Amino acid sequence: MPIISVVIAEGRSVEKKRRLVRALTKAAVEAFEVKPETVRVILNETPLDHYAVAGETFGEKAEAGGESK
Repeated sequence: MPIISVVIAEGRSVEKKRRLVRALTKAAVEAFEVKPETVRVILNETPLDHYAVAGETFGEKAEAGGESK
C-alpha cells in the first residue's frame, strides 16, 4: 500500500489540494501497478510562519508582497 506524504504551505484552495491528491494517486497507480483503493495520500499544511528560506519565513514574504506559495 503506497503512502504518499506531502508538506505544503497553507492557503491553497480545496480544489487545488483535491487535484494534487488525484494526480498523486494516478501516478502511484501507474508507477506501482496497484489499485487506487490501496493508495494513501496525506497532506500536511504548514503555516507560512513555520516555513522559511534564507532566514525569512514565507509569512514575512507574504506581508512584504512577495511570493508565498
